[in-house]
Amino acid sequence: MQPLAKLNLRDKVSAEEWQLRLDLAACYRLVEHHRWGDLIYTHLSARLPGTDHYLVNAFGLTFDEVTASNLVKVDLQGTILDDTPFQINPAGFTIHSAIHQVRPDAHCVIHLHTKETIAVASQQQGLLPLSQYSMFSLGSLAYHQYEGLAVNQDEKARLQNDLGQHNHMLLVNHGGLTVGPTVGDAFMRFYDLQRACEIQLALQASGQPVIPVPQAIVDNISKQAKVVHSGSTGGQLAWPAMLRKAYRLDPGFAQ
Repeated sequence: MQPLAKLNLRDKVSAEEWQLRLDLAACYRLVEHHRWGDLIYTHLSARLPGTDHYLVNAFGLTFDEVTASNLVKVDLQGTILDDTPFQINPAGFTIHSAIHQVRPDAHCVIHLHTKETIAVASQQQGLLPLSQYSMFSLGSLAYHQYEGLAVNQDEKARLQNDLGQHNHMLLVNHGGLTVGPTVGDAFMRFYDLQRACEIQLALQASGQPVIPVPQAIVDNISKQAKVVHSGSTGGQLAWPAMLRKAYRLDPGFAQ
């Protein structure tokens, strides 16, 4: 077995870049912990502040092998910008680059193939207002129809138009996607979307009549969320605890 190349960039990048690397690597560990990963596939990406450069996982690594140092820095074309022995999955970065290109506020993009998001995305009615978790997604939820593997550059424009200014997306027959101004925001948005899908499928499997949330409450939930968060986003509030959890799970991500 070929050993995994070990890198240490802590003293070779700015403090700002190192913190972003820590946050994104921690997010990969959390995704692995929640069993949302897909072997070596799917991606989480983050923009380096003030640049058009992005961090993404090296292709061929499982999520529990991702570290702050082995994240790969690329541009919007997927060109590798740093000295690294690793490569990226160009097809996998297509979706991320399309969003980063038109959403300067989306500093982090998470796209995963969980069975629950695929299942709900593949239902004709999509995500339904059946739980409090669904409330957080429905206020900013978009859909994108399946076009096969994401290798067609022409699909980018359709993906961008479908997402618009939404922060959650269900990709039909494909999976889920969230964006956020921070890694923490994107992670917590995906957590809410994932939980909403899990609960919907559990309710449907029960075979019992369900009680949908009235539309008036769905329409008002974003206003209520602002009161709860008191000027901070959900990700900003929760992320310090999630980062501590990632360290408890495996401090090796911080290498």
